[in-house]
Amino acid sequence: MTATPAPEALRAPLVVEFPFTRSLGPIQSAFLTGLRERTLLGVRTGTGDVLVPPVEYDPVTAAELSELVEVAATGTVTTWAWNPQPRAGQPLDTPFAWVLVRLDGADTALLHALDAPGPEAVRTGLRVRVRWAAERSGAITDIACFEPYESVAEHEPAPHDGRFDEPVTGIVAPARLDYTYSPGRAQTRYLQALAERRTVGERCPSCAKVYVPPRGACPTCGVATTDRVEVGPKGTVTTFCIVNIKARNAEIEVPYVYAHIALDGAGLALHGRIAGIPYDEVRMGLRVEPVWTEGGRYPDHYRPTGEPDADYDTFKELL
Repeated sequence: MTATPAPEALRAPLVVEFPFTRSLGPIQSAFLTGLRERTLLGVRTGTGDVLVPPVEYDPVTAAELSELVEVAATGTVTTWAWNPQPRAGQPLDTPFAWVLVRLDGADTALLHALDAPGPEAVRTGLRVRVRWAAERSGAITDIACFEPYESVAEHEPAPHDGRFDEPVTGIVAPARLDYTYSPGRAQTRYLQALAERRTVGERCPSCAKVYVPPRGACPTCGVATTDRVEVGPKGTVTTFCIVNIKARNAEIEVPYVYAHIALDGAGLALHGRIAGIPYDEVRMGLRVEPVWTEGGRYPDHYRPTGEPDADYDTFKELL
């Protein structure tokens, strides 16, 4: 008996990126607008503590907070970690220290970067000051970084009404995660089969559920899944949603439908886009089949087969 050779491990760079847009309440608006104007604001709690950055509710009592105060642009490092290899998008492009700085007049610490020649120049208790960005827009990056600065820690927080001309009322924060992904044995075989326009899952030897995509082990029984099972290609729509917001860099026109599809023979549903039918005619139980593009390594979308809808009892366990 000849053993089947293990598939070569797949690896590929993967980037997850999206812009996060949020509106600001009066406290956060005042804080960020203040940064634009080179003014550092905190908020005072009912016990007299000054929180920087300010928050809208007391983290201890949950009481609403509104008493803004101005603190100093100098402070003390409370803890730190050296960053020898800055990544794209970080505050500095040369090695620096991540620091927590308790600004003079504040009772909590602010996380930011410290520009220092090396880790030997950084210590807990180091006195620092804000280095303001040359161009400021009302964001935490208006603080370019902190820098060492010998000064006396004497500052009393002064009341501030939080009013500025043209206040910042919303921000867009880009989120990005890039890494190298390796799918493992089970999903490597799954992806290799997809490249051949086949969908292959793995059956649990204990409960007999067929996982598509395969996971290498049954999460219910905790045993390895090695029995490969080809499923589909047809399937049944179990649930779906209508997408009305166009995704960035996507060529798909809205509205369109994304659905969970239980392929024939599979023990759970996978997701895919439904096309070839008006979006308002997609329904639970709709029978669909994959549509491949030339050179595609996975189905571009699923379309109706023209078969009668599946009976609800045949897929209700897969919802």
